[in-house]
Amino acid sequence: MEGALKVAVIGGGAAGFFAALSAAKHHPSAHVVLFEKTAKLLSKVKISGGGRCNVTHHCFSPSALSKHYPRGGKQLKKALGTFQASDTVAWFESRGVALKTEGDGRMFPVTDSSQTIVDCLVREADRHGVEVRLQSPVRELTPLAPGGFTLNGERFDRVIVATGGSPKREGLAWLEALGHAIVDPVPSLFTFNMPGSDITDLMGVVVPDALVRIQGTKLIQQGPVLVTHWGMSGPAILKLSAWGARELAERGYAFSVQVNWIGIANEAEVTSAIDDAMPDIRKKKVANACPFELPKKFWAFLLARAEVPADAAWLDLGKKAKNKLVNTLLNDVYEVRGKTTFKEEFVTCGGVVLGEVDFATMQSRVVPGLYFAGEVLDVDGVTGGFNFQAAWTTGFVAGRLG
Repeated sequence: MEGALKVAVIGGGAAGFFAALSAAKHHPSAHVVLFEKTAKLLSKVKISGGGRCNVTHHCFSPSALSKHYPRGGKQLKKALGTFQASDTVAWFESRGVALKTEGDGRMFPVTDSSQTIVDCLVREADRHGVEVRLQSPVRELTPLAPGGFTLNGERFDRVIVATGGSPKREGLAWLEALGHAIVDPVPSLFTFNMPGSDITDLMGVVVPDALVRIQGTKLIQQGPVLVTHWGMSGPAILKLSAWGARELAERGYAFSVQVNWIGIANEAEVTSAIDDAMPDIRKKKVANACPFELPKKFWAFLLARAEVPADAAWLDLGKKAKNKLVNTLLNDVYEVRGKTTFKEEFVTCGGVVLGEVDFATMQSRVVPGLYFAGEVLDVDGVTGGFNFQAAWTTGFVAGRLG
């Protein structure tokens, strides 16, 4: 249509799709073109959550929601006032995709299939007339005077950048060339490698409520810990990695973690819990009677670590052995040497400097008519659906072209 607004969206992931759909909805006469450099759309959505897609988190207060972002939470709070988690739920449900909430607050499609989300987004793009161009990398983006851009030689009035996180600064150099400052990207959401540690023999074991701190820092998180064949993972570890992303990168991923395996910080409380259980367990073998919620296999591992004889009866345990056991439960230390990131689902800390973007509109303060959405910004959330929520929110707000 002659004179209609022409909008380019760069990136065919969650943020890019939502930005394109928002632009098409808010500007019905606009011609919206989505550029995706690969042959696949929404690839991260497809594989996320083990193929189930953790769409968002059951946290329907922008203020509370914003506290789950180690970087960008304060700025994102403004955008969440426009489009938050409850809006995400309503958006998908109004399009026939029902979501369910799991015990930890994560929300998934009731189908337990990410394909349901992918299909919904692709269907909506088709319905709104969004032109999708696969295998179309951006080779050139030039702002024009008095306004607009050329992108690969084609003129556009507005451009929304939703290219996702880049593992290296070079991947963001084209935005630097436009005048934007970049925070060096480093991985966020990674697991801890513990080469040579015998704890890895317990791969697959989940300890339900551990308190994990990184020695020499203020970093501490509580939650489940999963033992893997390379070290430790699970919500507590992933949250630590997110909040400590930059600091741990500076340490070269070499540090010590101190683990309280039972989540009770007070030593007197732990001793008291053992004393309270004594009438029931005093004649039982220590290996067969754990007073705490720990997997049996893991309890046996901790007994060996504390040098407590597994076949001894509780009543025969001396004070010294009990104290050593309590100390192992509360202050178990492991050396971390390296990390493992989820290559397909990687999340980065870093990207476009937040002060250069107006979060009420997601428009660049440096280049008029240029907008940002998703992980290309220095915004990242902890595990649990928060990164997708940031993508839906920033995409929706950017697409209004305010």
